[in-house]
Amino acid sequence: MAILPSESLRECIALCWECRAECMKTLYRYCLDQGGKHSHKSHVRVMTDCIEICQTAADFMTRESPLHTYICESCAAVCETCAESCAEIGGDEMDRCAETCQRCAASCREMGGFTSDTPQRMRAR
Repeated sequence: MAILPSESLRECIALCWECRAECMKTLYRYCLDQGGKHSHKSHVRVMTDCIEICQTAADFMTRESPLHTYICESCAAVCETCAESCAEIGGDEMDRCAETCQRCAASCREMGGFTSDTPQRMRAR
């Protein structure tokens, strides 16, 4: 009999997919159409990074890789950076994306098991 993933793991996977979808929608259906600061190279880059790391984190957790803690910690950092970029631009679309990124970051930070008090040296569990 297979062991089912914990509720927090399932929730984090769902939040990663939600964040990925929100960033894709915002980037491709809004930011690139708006131009200007919305399509600045650094903003597009961080949104793309967020899209990719969220998928990677969800994949690692889905297959219950013991290395998912590393990816989740990285995902949290990227999501926080994306949230900051979106919030800096502002507006309803960007604020919604920033909020989604923040929720994902918080869940991934918890799933990674690292806190601000944890030494920068990451360890597998």
